Parts: sequence; C-alpha cells; structure tokens
Amino acid sequence: MADQFDPEAMVVRFRQRAEAVRNRTIPPVEGPERRRFIEQAQIDYMDFAMIGDAQASLEDGILTLRIDLRPRPNENT
Repeated sequence: MADQFDPEAMVVRFRQRAEAVRNRTIPPVEGPERRRFIEQAQIDYMDFAMIGDAQASLEDGILTLRIDLRPRPNENT
C-alpha cells in the first residue's frame, strides 16, 4: 500500500472535506438535534481543516503529519 499512497493527495482530500462541511446545509431539524448537528459539523470542520493544513510525509512506511497549532501572529499589527 505504501508504494501507491500519496500523502499530499490525502491532505488535499481533507481540505476538500473541510470545505464540504463548511458548505453543508443544515437539515430541517429543530431543537437539540439541530444544536448537535451544528456542533458536530464544527468539530468535523476543525478536524478536516487541521489535517488539510498538515505537511505530510511517508518515510519507511510511516506516515507523519506535521500540524502547526501555534497561534498565528495578528496580521493587523
């Protein structure tokens, strides 16, 4: 499997998944179910977006994802 696996392509797929979650419409549910749907969408987006921002490498059959979680400097200063 490692011969055919493209870690960069995987990262791109996760970026696409994050965008799909961001653009997903909310189904016609109300009350607690609606709140749970929205909360799960936020978690899904965060997870997919983090992996979508990763630097991926595959060395000796080990997939490594580097994700910088440090706060970005304020761009307005």
